[in-house]
Amino acid sequence: MGARALLGGRVTTTTTLEDRPSVGEFFLRAPAVGPALALLAAIVVFSLSTDTFLNLDNLSLVVQQSLVIGTLALGQTLIILTAGIDLANAAAMVLATLIMAKLAAGGTSGLFALLVGIAAAVVIGAVVGSLVTRVRLPPFIVTLGMLTILAAAGRIYAGGEAVPVADELLTWLGTRRYLFGGIEVTYGMTLALLMYLGMWYALTRTAWGKHVYAVGNAPESARLSGIKVKRTVLSVYVVAGLVYGIAAWQALGRVPNADPNAYQLGNLESITAVVLGGTSLFGGRGSVLGTMMGALIVAVLRSGLTQLGVDALYQDVATGALVIAAVALDRFARRTS
Repeated sequence: MGARALLGGRVTTTTTLEDRPSVGEFFLRAPAVGPALALLAAIVVFSLSTDTFLNLDNLSLVVQQSLVIGTLALGQTLIILTAGIDLANAAAMVLATLIMAKLAAGGTSGLFALLVGIAAAVVIGAVVGSLVTRVRLPPFIVTLGMLTILAAAGRIYAGGEAVPVADELLTWLGTRRYLFGGIEVTYGMTLALLMYLGMWYALTRTAWGKHVYAVGNAPESARLSGIKVKRTVLSVYVVAGLVYGIAAWQALGRVPNADPNAYQLGNLESITAVVLGGTSLFGGRGSVLGTMMGALIVAVLRSGLTQLGVDALYQDVATGALVIAAVALDRFARRTS
C-alpha cells in the first residue's frame, strides 16, 4: 500500500514497491507496447544485416504487402476481442473479389460491382453472427464450416478460373503517388490508415467499443450490467464483414486479378497479425493499433528474411514460433497480473 505523509500542510502519497505494477499488469494495460518494441527491434536487426532494407522503395513495398492481411486482421481483431475467431474471413474476401470482377467483366459499372461485393461480405458476416448469437454455435465451428462453403462457392462461381479486372475504380486503391518526391504511397495505404484510426476511435471513444471489450472480458457480467450481449456480438460480425469487403477492394488494388485460389492462408495470417499485435485470444484485451503493428511485423519479417536469402519454408517456421511466443506471453501476463 502507498504511504501517506503530511508535508507543509499538503498531503502527499509515496509509492512503495508493492504499488508498482507487475510486468504482467504493465502489458495488460498497454498491450501495444510489446508489438511496437518487437517491430522496432526487427527493423533495427534487418537494417544492420542488409544493405537494402531501409531503402525507401523497400519500406513502401513492405507496407503495401501488409495491406490486405492488415485489413483482414482489422476485422479479425473485433471478433477476437469478443473471444471469438473467424476462419472464413479470407474466403469471404476472395468471394467478394470474384463478385466484383465478374460483375465488372459483364458490363456492370465499377461502383455497382464494388457495392455488391462489399454487401455480400456484410451479409456473410451477418449470417455468421446470427449463427453464433441466435443458434449459439461456437464461432470456431461456424467459421470453419463457412470457410469450406465459401471456398467452394468461389470456385463454382468463377468456374475455377481467375478473372482479370480492368475497371479503374476497382483497381483505384493501387494508384501510386509520391510524397516529398521520393516516398511511394498508394491510395490503399491511406485508406488502411484511416480505417485503423476510425476503428481505434470506435473502440476507445464510443459506448459500442466499451461494450465490445466488456463482452469479451466477461459476457455474463456485461449482460447483468445491462449490455445487450447478443446484439453487440452480432454487430461485431457485421462490421467485420464490412471490413472484409473493403479488404477485397484492397486486394484488387494490389493485384488486378480475382483468383478463387488466392489467399488460402489469409485467415491464419490475419490471426497471426492479431496475436502478434497483443490482442488476447481469450477476449477482452487488445488494440487495433497493436494489430497494425502485428501486420507490419509479419511483412517486415518476410521482407528481411527474403533479403537475407532465407527459404520461405523457414520463414513460416519463424512466423509460427513468434505466434506461439506471443500467446505464451499473453498467458504469462494474465497469470502475473
